[in-house]
Amino acid sequence: MDGADFFGQIRANDPAMGLRAVGALHRLAEQVEAVSVGLAREQGWTWEQIGDALGMSRQSVHAKYGK
Repeated sequence: MDGADFFGQIRANDPAMGLRAVGALHRLAEQVEAVSVGLAREQGWTWEQIGDALGMSRQSVHAKYGK
């Protein structure tokens, strides 16, 4: 399915398609975030720098990834 077909189905009042897409995007975003945080830490970034880049507090980022 190409992008035009996908958006056409969403506009065709198919909430199931839209909700599945949102779920998939959330999962992908979480994976990209986790990998990016790991790379930043490997490169010496502080929790504050990472939090700033993500629009979060350093405490929130550390609580989520500082294990």
